[in-house]
Amino acid sequence: MTDAARATGTVGLQEAAAILGVHYMTVYRYVRTGRLAAEHDGATWRVRTGDLDTVRVGRGVDQPRGAARTASAEHLLDRLVAGDEAGAWRVVEDALASGAEPAEVHLTLLAPAMREVGRRWSRGELDVADEHLASATTRRLIARLGPRFARPGRKRGTVLVGAVAGERHEIPVAIVADQLRGAGFHVIELGGDTPADSFADAAERERPLCVLIAVTTAGHEAAVTDTVARLRERTDTIVLVGGAAVNDELAAHRLGSEHWTGRDARDVVALVERLRAQHRR
Repeated sequence: MTDAARATGTVGLQEAAAILGVHYMTVYRYVRTGRLAAEHDGATWRVRTGDLDTVRVGRGVDQPRGAARTASAEHLLDRLVAGDEAGAWRVVEDALASGAEPAEVHLTLLAPAMREVGRRWSRGELDVADEHLASATTRRLIARLGPRFARPGRKRGTVLVGAVAGERHEIPVAIVADQLRGAGFHVIELGGDTPADSFADAAERERPLCVLIAVTTAGHEAAVTDTVARLRERTDTIVLVGGAAVNDELAAHRLGSEHWTGRDARDVVALVERLRAQHRR
C-alpha cells in the first residue's frame, strides 16, 4: 500500500484490484454495480481500504473458487425458492462483478439451481407451488440477463428453438436461445409446449439452419417423434433433439435427431457452429 493510501485510508481502483487479487475491470464492475462504495476524485475513483475487507470476505477469496461458487449457488437456490427476485439478482450481479460471463451465470448458477429444485420436488421436499415460484423467479432473472447476449451486426444464421407439446419446461429453451444469440445467431424462440404443426409452420416460414427440439422430462417421446416427422414432411431443415431427457447419442437418434446436442448449452452452440461451417462449404 502506498504512503498516500495509508494517509488517506483510500486507494485507487488499480491498487484496489492488486489488493483483492482481481483484474482492474472487476473492481470497476464492483463500483458500477454498487457492491463496492467509491468516491469520484477528479478523474479517478477512490475506495476506502476498510470497504475492501468487506468485499474480500464476500467474494470468498480465501476459499477455493469452486467452494465460493457452490456457496453462491446455494444462496441463489434459497432466494429462488423464496421468490426473492431482488436477492437472487444480487447473487447474479455479484457473479458478474467477479468476472463471470453471462453464459457462465446460466450454466454454473441458474441451471444447477433449477436442477436442484427439480430434485427436491421429486423427493417431496418442495411442493408444486415452491417449484413454480422458483421457476417464475428464474425466468425473470433470465429476462434481465437477456440483453447482455445481444450481438450487433450481421447474424450467422437462423436457429429455431422450442419444447414439444406437453413439455412445459421453458427455462432450458431460454438458456439455449440466449447462448445462441450470444454466439451471433438469429434465434426464433417458441418456448414450451409447442405443437408439432407450429414447429413446422415456423420452420417453413423462417427456413432456419436447424431446428432444436427440447425435451427435459421423460414421457414426451411420442410428441418428439411426431414433431420430428412433421418437420421432415414439410421441410428439409436439420432436426436436433436434446435436453435433460436425452442422455446420449443413441437416445437422440432413437427420437429422430440427426445429432446429439450434448450435455449443456455450450455443447449445443458448438454443434450449431459445426453445422454452420459444414453448410457453408
